[in-house]
Amino acid sequence: MTEHDCLRRFLFEKHGIRGVWVKLTDSWQTAKQHQQQPEIALNQLGQALACVSMLSTTVKFDGAMILQAQGDGVISTLVAQATNQHKIRGVVKCHASVVSNLLPDLFGQGRLVLTIETGNGKPYQGIVPLQGENLATALQMYFEQSEQLKTRLWLFANDTHAAGLLLQELPTQGNQSDEWETIEMLARTVTAKEIFELDCHELLHRLFNEEDVRLFDSESVAFECSCSREKIEKTLHAIGEEELNSIFSEQEVIEVTCEFCNESYRFYEDVINKRS
Repeated sequence: MTEHDCLRRFLFEKHGIRGVWVKLTDSWQTAKQHQQQPEIALNQLGQALACVSMLSTTVKFDGAMILQAQGDGVISTLVAQATNQHKIRGVVKCHASVVSNLLPDLFGQGRLVLTIETGNGKPYQGIVPLQGENLATALQMYFEQSEQLKTRLWLFANDTHAAGLLLQELPTQGNQSDEWETIEMLARTVTAKEIFELDCHELLHRLFNEEDVRLFDSESVAFECSCSREKIEKTLHAIGEEELNSIFSEQEVIEVTCEFCNESYRFYEDVINKRS
């Protein structure tokens, strides 16, 4: 049975290296259908969704992990989110024609932000400059600077799939540079064709056939937007009664459209007197 819309964790127990594989199909199609953007920009979103899906497995949390890339290039905003239950959503915005898939051309000068929101106190947030040839190298720099963990990412996206492979040393492992370099060298041969067409166990066998790899059960990934009327009402209340009154003095309705799923919510003047 072909694997899709799932991720699988794996472990090189002898070397203290963990990994994650992910392949998104239906979830990728659903996520991108709400984003009317050029193909190159959409592929960046696909890579980001594959990336945050894998990264969300590397830490324990109850909430959402959010990856944001912001800059002064043709892509002004890229946001990808994955919950601890592997529900994903994302948005990408362009304000000019996209002609290159190199990170500096797409984002210009910018920053990469990784946030973990749990709903129980202040979120954890790491920020680094948005540098490197592509999103994968930018994330690798993030982990080297913020987490001091050797991390390697391979991210791919096209019209039908978004997929990725992650390698990371275990936090308590210490320095085993020879083992890391060997595993990284083998993984570096992965191609887009292989990761799109092969299931996880087939890919790992092709890349690491002489290594002992422990492969864990498949975990489903699905598109799901967390927007709701209640959440938007809270945002409107945060604006303040005076500001809301001013808005409704000029218009009869406030219409809010979710950037992630295009769901529209309409609010009338009676929302001022409501409290969530």
